[in-house]
Amino acid sequence: MRKLISYLFISVDGVVETPNRFLREDLYQDLDPLDDTIAEQDAVLLGRKTYEEWSNFWPSSNIEPFATFINNTPKYVASKTLNSLGWSQSSLLSGDLRDEVMALKNKPGKAIGVHGSISLVQTLLDAGLIDELKLVICPAIAGQGRCLFSRDGDPIQLDLQSAQTTPGGLQFLVFRPRA
Repeated sequence: MRKLISYLFISVDGVVETPNRFLREDLYQDLDPLDDTIAEQDAVLLGRKTYEEWSNFWPSSNIEPFATFINNTPKYVASKTLNSLGWSQSSLLSGDLRDEVMALKNKPGKAIGVHGSISLVQTLLDAGLIDELKLVICPAIAGQGRCLFSRDGDPIQLDLQSAQTTPGGLQFLVFRPRA
C-alpha cells in the first residue's frame, strides 16, 4: 500500500498558512531535503483552495525543482464544489474522501504527497489516513495565520521518525501518527 505523506512549512508558533511570509529567502539553499521528498512521490493530493491557488501559479513558474515536479505529476483534487479542472494531469475526487484516498493508496506506485491544503491535511489526520507528517519548522514566529493543529477531539499521538537541522536553522521533522 502506498504511503500518504503530508509536507508542510510551519512557523515556530504553528502557522502553516502562506509560508512565504515567514520562510526567509536566505534559507532556500537549506531546502535540499525537499528533493528527497518529491523523489519519493509520484502523485499529489490537493484540497480545492490550494489547487485553485497553485493552478494559477505553478504552470508558469520556474522555481525548481518543485515547478517541474508539480507540473508533471498526477494531481488529485478533493472538492465537492469544483466541476472541472484545467491544470494538466489533474483529476477530481468528489466522492467520499476516505474511500477515494484508500483507493489511491491501494494503487501501485510511490508515495502520494499532500502539499499545502491545510483543511485537507487536518481532515486526513483526523481520519487516520496520513502515514507520515513531514514538517519544515522555520525559525520565525508568524504571529498570524491558520495553524495546522487547531482542532477539537482527542490528541493525535505522533512518533518522531527523523530530525535534521540545517545550518540556517530549519528543522526537518518526520512524524508517523500512531494507530
